[in-house]
Amino acid sequence: MILRTPEERFRDLPGYSFAPHYADINGLRVHYVDEGQGQVILCLHGVLEWSYTYRKVIPVLARRSRVIAMDFIGFGRSDKFAERKKHSFQTHFSILSRFIDALALSRITLVASDWGAVVGLSLATERPDLFSRLVIMNTTLPTGESSLNLTFMLWRQFVELAPDLPIGRVIRMGMAHGYRMSPREIAGYEAPFPDARYKAGAVELPLSLPVRRNDPGAAEIRKTRDALSQWSKPALVMFSDEDPLFSKQYRFFRSLIPTAQDQPETVIRNAGHFLQEEKGEEIALHILDFIDRTPLDTHYNGSNVRPRGA
Repeated sequence: MILRTPEERFRDLPGYSFAPHYADINGLRVHYVDEGQGQVILCLHGVLEWSYTYRKVIPVLARRSRVIAMDFIGFGRSDKFAERKKHSFQTHFSILSRFIDALALSRITLVASDWGAVVGLSLATERPDLFSRLVIMNTTLPTGESSLNLTFMLWRQFVELAPDLPIGRVIRMGMAHGYRMSPREIAGYEAPFPDARYKAGAVELPLSLPVRRNDPGAAEIRKTRDALSQWSKPALVMFSDEDPLFSKQYRFFRSLIPTAQDQPETVIRNAGHFLQEEKGEEIALHILDFIDRTPLDTHYNGSNVRPRGA
């Protein structure tokens, strides 16, 4: 069964007045924001979020670039599978790939966090000719060969047991100490989910990250890690310092990707897991600085890999 959130739930959301756009992908309606002109910046959200989380980022980037913020199937204004198991890694990977083809996007600067980075980085390494830069925020690439941290495992357990995942409450819990959202902003995150039937993706995706070597998706993520270890195009790793799930992954990504070491240390202070919500304007300025440092026509030769030690 395919569900579609009623449009009236998206009216008058604070800071989110962007015109909706839709692409038909495999018979599913995929929503995206499309603002500005110039180099393409593709923004991918994480679990529980949707393009609403980029509402502070988009206006800053759109002054100089074309910014596209897609809602994954199961989130935002996009259609939603009612069956949890349809929200597989491969399904989301395929839809993202076809979405990029449908919009004929190229020379993409990928900006992604959480689940969006897991899928986005996998696609970038599978189809590197389409991507020019990577901006990686608050995420992980688990292969099931080492344990995820205790906080994440407790989060998985909570998701599995909750009869109706409380989206707004969980997002508040993921913020840095002292950060406050208004009731209307919280309602913005809850807007896509009128009731528990609409939350199949929000429940399934945290549970779909591999915790054992042979779990679904583990082989694809190992392949992504290997490709990133040889990535030659610009990459910026930008994590927050108070993310209870993934802050310690910052060093992993900085060490894994050769070109990430070419960029300055970028840790966003006093921010929790939902970096775009808490520090949207600040991370947008970091992204613009990164783009300025890595002009497409003068840096790198378009190859996706370079020899180790090069």
